[in-house]
Order: sequence, then C-alpha cells, then structure tokens
Amino acid sequence: MSDVAASPNAAPAPAELYGLAAEYETSDDVLAAATAAHKAGYRRMDAYTPYPVEGLDATLGQRPTRLGFAVLAVGMVALVAGFFMQWFASVEFYPLNVGGRPLNSWPNFIVITFEITVLLSALTAAGVMLARNGLPRLHHSIFNTPGFERASRDRFFLCIEAEDPTFETVDTRAFLEHTGALAVTEVER
Repeated sequence: MSDVAASPNAAPAPAELYGLAAEYETSDDVLAAATAAHKAGYRRMDAYTPYPVEGLDATLGQRPTRLGFAVLAVGMVALVAGFFMQWFASVEFYPLNVGGRPLNSWPNFIVITFEITVLLSALTAAGVMLARNGLPRLHHSIFNTPGFERASRDRFFLCIEAEDPTFETVDTRAFLEHTGALAVTEVER
C-alpha cells in the first residue's frame, strides 16, 4: 500500500461525488498512473483515451470479454434450428416430391441456414454489447469534467470512482497529483 492510501479514520466521499478525474498529456503517463493506482489498492477506476493504449485494460483490472462465446453459442443454436426448421417443413410436415428430388435435399437448405445464423449472431452481439455497456445511457457523470471533450482528441483521463473502498477525497487527490497529473477535478454525479 502507498503512504497516500486512505487512512482508517478517513471520512467517506460525499454522495453527490462520482469520483476524481486526473488529466494526463501522454499515454505513458496515464498507464503509469493507472499502474500506481492499482498498486495503491484502487480498483474502481476507468481510463478515457483518444486511442487504445496497450496494457491499460489489464492494469485497470478489466477482464477480456466473453462476447465471442455468447455469439458462438447462439450461432450454433441458430444453425441447428435453421436447418431443422427447413428439414421438418420439407420432410415431415409438408413433403413434396418435385422433379424426383429427394425430400431431404440439404444443399437447398444452406442459404437460409447461413442467413439465420448470421442474423441471430449479429443480434446477440449487439444486444449483449448494449447490455454490458449499460446502454442506452444518455449522459455519464464523467462528461461533467471540465475539458473532458479533449479525451477524444489529445488528452488522457484516469477517473477513480468514489465508490472505491480505498477512496477518500483528500488522500486520493494527493495521490493523483503525485502521479504527475496536469489537473485533478472532482466529478459530480
């Protein structure tokens, strides 16, 4: 633990405070600050950068997404269901012998099977992504940070949330200033 970590007698953050946001000039600065914050015991934090920063996700404690497994599972179910739907209609429910063709003519089923697989996989990917990101969210508290619009251009932000068990406003501000932040701002809800 760092010497600037929260003391046991520290007062909790005010309820209207979302967290503290620190602004950095380079990607190396925000990566170093996130690493130091993780070592100091902060776990509820997020970084906002204009482009992906290698290693930042792991430093923030974010696990790799399992979205691919969900899409694969739904895709496989859709594949089997799409094929079965056509097979059942052609062979069991309404068999028609057209031109001597066999009832189970699987090459005819490929197009619809492929389309239903792609459709349901794409809808699953979109739905799970929206749910995991908490969308639709019209406004996020971090947007209240002065100068935050530069996060999409040339600045890097690290926000330690007030819900973090280690968070204490004064100590966390001192910690972020110690990491070389250009500015440390309180973010209101």
